[in-house]
Amino acid sequence: MIQGIDVSDWQPSVDWNGAVFGFARATEGDTETDPAFDRHRAAMDRAGVLSGAYHVARPGGDPAVQARNFVDHAGAGLLAVDLRTSDGLPPAEVAAFARRWCAEVGRLAGVSPIVRTVRHFAAEGNCEGLGDLPLWIAAPGRPMGKPAVPAPWTTWSLHQYSNSPVNLNVFAGSLEELAALAARESRGR
Repeated sequence: MIQGIDVSDWQPSVDWNGAVFGFARATEGDTETDPAFDRHRAAMDRAGVLSGAYHVARPGGDPAVQARNFVDHAGAGLLAVDLRTSDGLPPAEVAAFARRWCAEVGRLAGVSPIVRTVRHFAAEGNCEGLGDLPLWIAAPGRPMGKPAVPAPWTTWSLHQYSNSPVNLNVFAGSLEELAALAARESRGR
């Protein structure tokens, strides 16, 4: 397993020492961009950290608009969606939104995104149809590398095991295997 962290504008300054990979929030919803994203991405690059970006999904919005905003702002690298809120929609609609968002990111960026979620949210059916995408499970209450894996997945790729002072993560593989996710071609949805 290799170590990484993820950040947003809540962490204005980050020490990237010891991190092999990192994710920074790039966008949220239809139009919001994280004001610290460019600074975090540049810091990761300077530190030699494999960099990624994530989008905070807002299922009450337009998945195509959100995907375009994300890809335009995030650029290349590891791409992920943070899917942990329903915006009051039923699970079937949240899952349909997520499938459309992932398909659009795949079409625009040419790679399949990673799905970040929590066990109870997935267990409610909000992630139905996403089980073929890599799972990034946010489970800071679980021991490092031992998260509970919710359906529709049978295994995990990334585990957020701590959230203080930054979100600490591990990847269940090598740096080369993680880098390959940045080039994993989209198979369409």
